[in-house]
Amino acid sequence: MKKFKGVQPTLGKHIRPQPSESKSDNLEYPVFSLRFLDKDYCLSLCQQQEKAAFADTLHKLSQRTWGDIRQLNRHKVGYEKIARSLIKGKIPTHLTEDVEHFLAFRFYDMAPMVGYKEGTVFYVIWLDRTFTLYEHN
Repeated sequence: MKKFKGVQPTLGKHIRPQPSESKSDNLEYPVFSLRFLDKDYCLSLCQQQEKAAFADTLHKLSQRTWGDIRQLNRHKVGYEKIARSLIKGKIPTHLTEDVEHFLAFRFYDMAPMVGYKEGTVFYVIWLDRTFTLYEHN
């Protein structure tokens, strides 16, 4: 099999160059990962309507840039920061103590999906549908 080395993608109908890692993510669109979803707060515990709302929320968020999302209301499509010290759930072992806060997006009414952002990727860790992960104000 032949490999193409050193060929950089150009703008075209079906191809776009990858953004540089050094740029701000304000113009980038979020990518969502369920890789570290906690089994005690996972999708399989959700009701059908909660699963549908979760999918709708991911779709809505994926249509906006991180810069747009930062400007949105925390109880609508935006997010709020939750201090690590407030989290009652199991924090994944790969997250070091320098991760001081998590982000919470509302996915079903006021129920939050909570996780962390690394680059443009948002890792969903908890779906707090029963409001037990942290004290809600």
